[in-house]
Amino acid sequence: MIIGIPSEIKTGEKRVAMSPANVQSLTDKSVKVLIQANAGSAAGYPDAEYTAAGATITADRAEIFASADIILQVQSFGSNNENSDDDLALIRKGQLIIGMMDPLASPQAAQAVAAKGATAIALELVPRISRAQSMDVLSSMATLAGYKAVLMGASAVPRIFPMLMTAAGTLKPARVLIMGVGVAGLQACATAKRLGAVVEAYDVRPAAREQILSVGAKPVELDLDTGESEGAGGYAKEQGEDFLRRQRELMTEVVAQQDIIITTAAIPGAKSPILVTEDMVKAMKPGSVIVDLAAERGGNCDLTEQGKTVVAHHVTILGPENVPSELAYHASQMLGKNMQTLLELILDDEGNLSLDFNDEIVAGTVVAHEGEVPHPHMRKLLNLPELQPQLQKEGA
Repeated sequence: MIIGIPSEIKTGEKRVAMSPANVQSLTDKSVKVLIQANAGSAAGYPDAEYTAAGATITADRAEIFASADIILQVQSFGSNNENSDDDLALIRKGQLIIGMMDPLASPQAAQAVAAKGATAIALELVPRISRAQSMDVLSSMATLAGYKAVLMGASAVPRIFPMLMTAAGTLKPARVLIMGVGVAGLQACATAKRLGAVVEAYDVRPAAREQILSVGAKPVELDLDTGESEGAGGYAKEQGEDFLRRQRELMTEVVAQQDIIITTAAIPGAKSPILVTEDMVKAMKPGSVIVDLAAERGGNCDLTEQGKTVVAHHVTILGPENVPSELAYHASQMLGKNMQTLLELILDDEGNLSLDFNDEIVAGTVVAHEGEVPHPHMRKLLNLPELQPQLQKEGA
């Protein structure tokens, strides 16, 4: 079994699919790992560390695709719609591609991989069940994004976070509001609290109240019917416009009191809901900051511009892209562990690939196999007929 790790080619991507420690876990089991030269350099992992872990270094990207049985990528087809066409030309029949593929927003990428006769596993589709927690790349990356968002806000706001009592007077603590309390939001709450801010948080899901309290933040409670706000897997469900309009009206007063707002609300495969309108921005204090972690999905703020920092109505609005990449060392370590655990599931004791489609994790993540797109929801997105059950079998 040969596993190939090419360098990431999407602009600005600093992560690598596996750290040297993750590679060591494979080479210890006599799995050969072929990695492109300098693939981990931007993340702080030099080639020498991969060599010490038992990997073979090559400068030839085409050699990796030609030799490897399994290709590991951070941003693979679909997630990287910028410049992955050359890689698509290199993959071959029977090869397995594992990476982030943004499958619900870019299902056509899976169809293109299927047309090549290759198999693809989209990491974003790992089900949120107990035994899959160590494979959950979305949670891994969201943890880092929530942490980094607070640091971004702290750098942009013209005040400090903690209360200070000094000879020059008492400095009041910053007030921070987290909107959307999934993994990223909870990490943002905890980080802002550690920095000394007064932290409030809001989420439409009733179950989030207890989670908010658990990290030392205060829940914002609005007079809204939130009984149908949670969808499958614990994600927030898309709400109707009447609900969102009422929500925005009630939030205006809360928003006006904040120094920093961090928004994290995302709906898988859909545009991010608008939580902060322009009227709400107008009501904010001069010098306030919004960090919009949903910028890549259209943003939670009306005025967010993806990849840009804008100032509107005396408020600074950050629309960062690919935030986990800014913490590439630990992001690669966490992503590599997610990859490693998944490989332990799909490789047998002899290191051979064995895909059991009766396994919930395999069935839920494989988006291309033997010329087909087997994932039922993606077939609907692609307007493909329902697939017959003959694909549910073991083996690649």
